[in-house]
Amino acid sequence: MAVLPILVAPNPVLKKKAEPVEKVDAEIVQLMNDMLDTMYDAPGIGLAAPQVGVSKRILVMDVSRDDEEAKPLRMANPEVIWESEELMTYEEGCLSFPEQYAEVDRPAQVKVRFLDENNETREIEADGLLATCVQHEIDHLDGVVFVDHISTVKRGMIMRKLKKLQKLKAAAE
Repeated sequence: MAVLPILVAPNPVLKKKAEPVEKVDAEIVQLMNDMLDTMYDAPGIGLAAPQVGVSKRILVMDVSRDDEEAKPLRMANPEVIWESEELMTYEEGCLSFPEQYAEVDRPAQVKVRFLDENNETREIEADGLLATCVQHEIDHLDGVVFVDHISTVKRGMIMRKLKKLQKLKAAAE
């Protein structure tokens, strides 16, 4: 297990469409486990492979609360196969956009098909935070980041704040 470095926007890897996984083998499972370690360490509730510099269609999530047992999900090649017409607004953040948040509208419920860590095809129905998180992470696999869902003005403000934080961090090192 390892904690991997997380890429921060505007890294160009975050805007690239990830490649499908042919088979979930031991190497992919190891990456999934390392991604979970990275996500928990950050701390976060979801992480996509492009965020750690790997352009593969892999994501991990765990939306369990601190007082609950961990319920990690490992997904390869996830795809939304159904989404509700009803939308839900959720204030999203992202490990690749540290300390930046914005309200994003997404379908309130989705059904997702994916390969699990045993290379088995699975489907889950998700609503609430899980639905938001899985859609957010699948977006990463398509080179879409959460600020792409908000107004140009808000996106510009977030990007300026992010650049300022990066300059302050670099100056402190």
